[in-house]
Amino acid sequence: YGFINMCLKSLVVEKYGEEIWEKLRLQAGVQDNFLTFEVYKDEITMQLVDKACKVLGVPIDMVLREFGEYFFEFCKRSGYDHMLRTLGGNLYEFIENLDALHSYLILKLFVFFPQEMNAPSFRVEKNEDGSMHLHYYSDRRGLYHIVPGIISAAALDFFNIEISMEIVNQTEEEERTGKKEHIVFLVTQNSVLSYKERNKFSSSPQYLADSEKQIETQLNNEDLEKAKNTIRDRGSLVCPVKKSHWKTIRGIITLGRGKLLRGFDPVYPKSLWIDTKTFCNGLPFHMVFDKELRVKQAGVSIQKIVPGLQTMGICLDQYFSIVHPEVPFTISSIQKFINSQFVFQTRREMMPESWKQRPMLELRGQMIWMESLQCMLYLCSPLLRTLHELEERQMHIADIAPHDVTRDLILLNQQRLAEMELSNQLERKKEELRILSKHLEEEKKKTEALLYAMLPQHVANQLKEGKRVEAGEFKECTILFSDVVTFTNICAQCEPIQIVLMLNSMYLQFDRLTTVHDVYKVETIGDAYMVVGGVPVPVSTHAERVANFALGMIIAAKGVQNPVSGNPIQIRVGIHTGPVLAGVVGEKMPRYCLFGDTVNIASRMESHGVPSKIHLSSSAYQCLKYKNFEVTERGEIEVKGKGKMHTYFLIRNKTATENEIMGRP
Repeated sequence: YGFINMCLKSLVVEKYGEEIWEKLRLQAGVQDNFLTFEVYKDEITMQLVDKACKVLGVPIDMVLREFGEYFFEFCKRSGYDHMLRTLGGNLYEFIENLDALHSYLILKLFVFFPQEMNAPSFRVEKNEDGSMHLHYYSDRRGLYHIVPGIISAAALDFFNIEISMEIVNQTEEEERTGKKEHIVFLVTQNSVLSYKERNKFSSSPQYLADSEKQIETQLNNEDLEKAKNTIRDRGSLVCPVKKSHWKTIRGIITLGRGKLLRGFDPVYPKSLWIDTKTFCNGLPFHMVFDKELRVKQAGVSIQKIVPGLQTMGICLDQYFSIVHPEVPFTISSIQKFINSQFVFQTRREMMPESWKQRPMLELRGQMIWMESLQCMLYLCSPLLRTLHELEERQMHIADIAPHDVTRDLILLNQQRLAEMELSNQLERKKEELRILSKHLEEEKKKTEALLYAMLPQHVANQLKEGKRVEAGEFKECTILFSDVVTFTNICAQCEPIQIVLMLNSMYLQFDRLTTVHDVYKVETIGDAYMVVGGVPVPVSTHAERVANFALGMIIAAKGVQNPVSGNPIQIRVGIHTGPVLAGVVGEKMPRYCLFGDTVNIASRMESHGVPSKIHLSSSAYQCLKYKNFEVTERGEIEVKGKGKMHTYFLIRNKTATENEIMGRP
């Protein structure tokens, strides 16, 4: 399920950052988000793990172990904390009941998401020295390094013990049918003190000793010693270690007149006070069979469904197959996995004719070996999840014993089905909204980029916020105008599309140069191109920036063809420096415009210029005179509306190369 991939993503993002996750998932070729209960191919997880090893430069065993530790925390955060804590009172019981947890999750999820969950299986054996052998079975090869991470994290968090796990055997599975990976881990305890106790009391090593003395003085020393001996005799379930006083007291119960006992000793009657008929009716789904699998006893409901069981002595494997765990149907295999939940399924060929068209009945329960009788008791219930499954098998609630929680589960699942469907829909809608939000953000960026291309950024932001943009006065800036020589004649002799293509080719290069030299493009009208330096952000180098931009324009124009003659086009450029007033004009398609005599003089410099030359006014010349530019004097000329003016031509930048002017690498 997507829960696994979500955990892997969360680990990478939390520990290494969003960028590493993005790089990793792109290399693996997988999506960015996963739905919790959506089923995904195993290859996706394998690809993510493989790419994580390469991107992070970490061996696969370390990646998987870290994932195992994080997966445990992720499960707790996702609401499984209480469920995990209640699995067992110690690590042995915790591991022993992991298969039961998987069975519950499969049962719960299968109701709403019919894809079967293919979970691993665990079997644990206690050793005389207190260590354990953990058997891990899985259909997925190569993921066994996750197990030490999960188990170590659980041992530390739930039972305050540190453990080490080493692989002692690794084989192809023989005990279970099919080619499955079987890894055997040796689990041993590392230290005496718990992790939390070490963190809390590392600075006070006498704490435990002093505390135990205080407790022992409050309790009867003799009874306390007996209780400790009882605990010691019963043996620790993971490595015998000295317990702290809190652990000792927690396991002691006061009964009668101050007598201290560890747990309790059950009392059994001398004879069984229940007759056979009551037993078979009270437990309608149970079977007793011997080492040869011969049926000795069966509940009334299972007899009703499988009439062959009424013939005592028939072989159980003729009527049932084992679905889980996947072991051969022999008494030795069953004994080896006796702590697992067993799922039996009826064999179609042995069922009555009325049953052959229905789905086969599955039973789920536990095996109990009765040593004195040398028989196995299978206490089970029908594995039914919904009313629909009950109806498919033409069964009724009355067929299930009143004390059997299967009745409640079937009814409860009807309600949960609607809730889970709603939850799944909400998760899908949430994912759709996330994608829409992402697309909206991308479109917003495009819109802003377009807006910032039309208006200065601070002006655009003010307009977006609904504020009025006040006109601003700039005491000194440099303005440039350019136009194409003989543009009117070119238009008269060409198709309109040729003019558009020519201007677009030229303006694309000019636009790029505005970025290179950090000048602001004011507008284009036909073949006229206008830029300014020092507006809207005042800078002291406004004249140098515009001068370098103008030199780039002359070079760029040589690469644009005249559609009439086929020769490079020629442009005139005029530059003037002076004060201006700048502001936004209009509400529909607003433009950032410049006003003042400086604009007029800059336009006159361009119109009175010479083809392929950069015409400077005297004020622009004064700004560039000592700035490493080569300038020649043109002299006095008559300027329309201004009379005589002393002007100059800008030749080149003495220190910058052509590549630098053009912004090339």
